Amino acid sequence: MPSNDLYLTSARRTITMEAAAVENLLTRLDKNFENSCDIILNVKGRVVVMGMGKSGHIGNKIAATLASTGTPAFFVHPGEASHGDMGMITSDDIVLALSNSGESGEIKTILPLIKRMGIPLISITSNPGSSLASFSDYNLDTGITQEACPLNLAPTSSTTAQLALGDALALAVLEAKGFNADDFAFSHPGGNLGRKLLLKVDDIMHREDAVPRVSLDTPVTQALLEVTRKRLGMTTVIDADSKLVGIFTDGDLRRALDSDLDLKTATIDQVMTSDATIIDANALAAQALLVMQEKGIGQLIVVDDTNRPVGALNMHDMLVAGVV
Repeated sequence: MPSNDLYLTSARRTITMEAAAVENLLTRLDKNFENSCDIILNVKGRVVVMGMGKSGHIGNKIAATLASTGTPAFFVHPGEASHGDMGMITSDDIVLALSNSGESGEIKTILPLIKRMGIPLISITSNPGSSLASFSDYNLDTGITQEACPLNLAPTSSTTAQLALGDALALAVLEAKGFNADDFAFSHPGGNLGRKLLLKVDDIMHREDAVPRVSLDTPVTQALLEVTRKRLGMTTVIDADSKLVGIFTDGDLRRALDSDLDLKTATIDQVMTSDATIIDANALAAQALLVMQEKGIGQLIVVDDTNRPVGALNMHDMLVAGVV
């Protein structure tokens, strides 16, 4: 059995070599990188990413990163491209091809077709004299001469460098576009950021008959029935014009129980909280959550511009919607 020291020594060597491969890229960023960014920034169609083997796996990730940061992109397997998938590529697209050696047979086979279509070709290789690099409009040279693999066979340093260059391309274009958090959210509607930046109070609030309402002269006992029926842990209190004048919650009930008030005969105006916390339907759900947390409350009332309650939500709604 190998010793733990051997494991750690191997791991440190691998990480050191891959870190050095990425750091070396800083000296290789040149006009080719700038021109590649310009082409990607101004593409009318999509960025079609290609790569075989481990380069293909990296290419898949780069395509996903480009797509999620505002640049339409997808991955095409070079082997499948020779058997019909070239039809997925249009004259408005550009191709980003990855090959450490620059001599991948499947990619070389379709290079004449790419040229015949007249679309720009960007490549990432470690051999600027390779067939792929020579065919390319712009070649990004990783400069990798040694893999982290002790056999110098398994793609390790080379794929790490490819990944870093792909990220650099995507994020340089992102900044040039002025792509912001709201744009990112539209690409990630199912993610936590998407929910925080896209989901509004109007999307999750209870509305119409689901909003509990009682008038000022409603007996507390009747108000409790309304709270129980609507299951939001509170009821709004409205005046004769249906405008919000207060809220009655479980907390108000506890305070009333601690008082000398006879709840059998009391009306809701005697026990309600008059300064109810409100929010607009167009506010972000994340903003509503922040209000709840800052004020230490579990419910919010949504009012229109005439101060009439049109909706309500509580912390459970936030949990269900995934805002929390």
